[in-house]
Amino acid sequence: MAVKKNLLLVLVAVLGLTLTVSPVWAAGDKKKDGEEKDLLSAGTFSGLSLRGIGPGLASGRISDMVVSPADSSTWYVAVASGGVWKTVNAGTTWTPIFDDQGSYSIGCITVDPKNPLVVWVGTGENNSQRSVSYGDGVYKSVDGGVNWQNMGLENSEHIAKIVIDPRDSNVVYVAAQGPLWGPGGDRGLYKTLDGGESWEKVLEIDEDTGVTDLVMDPRNPDILVAAAYQRRRRVWTLIDGGPGSALYRSNDAGATWDKLENGLPETDMGRIGLARSPVAPDTIYALVEAAGDEGGFYRST
Repeated sequence: MAVKKNLLLVLVAVLGLTLTVSPVWAAGDKKKDGEEKDLLSAGTFSGLSLRGIGPGLASGRISDMVVSPADSSTWYVAVASGGVWKTVNAGTTWTPIFDDQGSYSIGCITVDPKNPLVVWVGTGENNSQRSVSYGDGVYKSVDGGVNWQNMGLENSEHIAKIVIDPRDSNVVYVAAQGPLWGPGGDRGLYKTLDGGESWEKVLEIDEDTGVTDLVMDPRNPDILVAAAYQRRRRVWTLIDGGPGSALYRSNDAGATWDKLENGLPETDMGRIGLARSPVAPDTIYALVEAAGDEGGFYRST
């Protein structure tokens, strides 16, 4: 079926080219003074209507932003297809600080709440368009973005969220969505106890499902809620959602997990975004994509 479809597209393109070009060359007779007529004159194309065919306006997206906890004028901005930018004057001027690294596609960024010079970057925009570029893992800077070190998870390709335990800067969680166009890779929720020197996968669902969001209870950072997202991009479509998409809760820093189902859609879900209220930490909001009309904005108190 794909071969027939491609052949049809080629035939349509050739036919369109023939119809466009043939009248031009047919009009290529000589003027009375011996000069050829201008084949590119406005009159030649006066019967044609123009339409935009691209490129798609899919660049320039901001994927994440973080403000330094020590200085409200210092911001870091993660660009989906343009690296990381930093301002130290509340946005008046900007400096690119990630151009020499292995990936220009950025998924998320966060600053250590205990040491604002420590910046973590997850590469690979976490969206599902055909225009999305992949990354090469997690990066860490200990000098405010002057120098960077790749800390692993190179096969994650798309990293959605990085969360640091406020009690211990060496404890970091990485929500890795995993490859968009295929199965496997570094996919799931990862945890390090040594500042990124080594990683343990603490939540794994299946080869097509990664973790797309994570929230931590500020009163007890051992309590985590993670959003799993099943997806697979094809050239002609996006397999968006499935039985792998779900919410999970851990009360022991990721050692064990319970699947959350009460009050959530009973049909297959897609991507889920999470937010915890800063003034009422028991309140968690979930923006849920789901089949039929069950998707929407959910709240747990």
